[in-house]
Amino acid sequence: MWSPSVSLSVWANSWLAGVAAPDDVLDALSAWTPRHSVTAYDSVAADRTGLPWPDLDDAGAVSLLQTMRTVARPAGPGPAITLALPIPGDVRGLPPGTQFGRDAIAAGEAIVVGPPDAAVGLVPDFEYPDSGEIADDYEFEPELCALSWTVYSLDTAPAPEHIDLGEAEYALRDAVRSAADALGTLRAGTSGSEVADPRRLVEQVLDSTRAHRIPDHAPSRAVRVLENAAHVDAIITVSSGLIPSGLQSSSEVQIASDALRPLTSVVRSARLAAVEAILHSAWRG
Repeated sequence: MWSPSVSLSVWANSWLAGVAAPDDVLDALSAWTPRHSVTAYDSVAADRTGLPWPDLDDAGAVSLLQTMRTVARPAGPGPAITLALPIPGDVRGLPPGTQFGRDAIAAGEAIVVGPPDAAVGLVPDFEYPDSGEIADDYEFEPELCALSWTVYSLDTAPAPEHIDLGEAEYALRDAVRSAADALGTLRAGTSGSEVADPRRLVEQVLDSTRAHRIPDHAPSRAVRVLENAAHVDAIITVSSGLIPSGLQSSSEVQIASDALRPLTSVVRSARLAAVEAILHSAWRG
């Protein structure tokens, strides 16, 4: 359901709208890792945000909040934050031909903040322990990694693309059915193998997303769309890693895999629509 950019978007927006405290934003970020840093990519970004330049010493999570407030303030009332979830071939929400755009695609997520003529883009990047510090049985632990945010100046910010939440929910309902059918096929196709129960693995993936809170003002439909999107995404994630190489030639398994592939676009559109609705709901009151 969540990504660092989603967490920062919805909670920083709530804080800027006056319906959440700074500690709420910091708590949401700490669910990813307690260690955050923010640096300016260029001198213009530093000028717009107040971040150090050319000194590149990393600032902490509090400076990240200050950065968001400084850039968003000139945008006036209403959301000054736009979420992007780009992939190669679908770069909506990104300015073309920029380093910010290339890094956002590599990360699969980004945020654009501020008015079109003075906006900045933020891209998160996890920093993990050095390989020499990782034990053979290492499992991801938030406290052992850090999340760095790079801030880029943007000459122009693309106009946010509106995605109707009702249409996104309707498309997602079909996706849920298709994903469930495909998972059933995969489960039958891998029965008797060493592959774990796919449905149990889907629940494990979903459990990992439930640690991330949603602001209280979020519309119930938006929350429902996020939950359903998470369910479909969990099925896609599990299915992509469960099929043993010896079963990939099975026609039924291949058909199921092919059915899941186009659902990623439906999930991304649903998430963007839900987050947009949550961002706007903070300013109604």
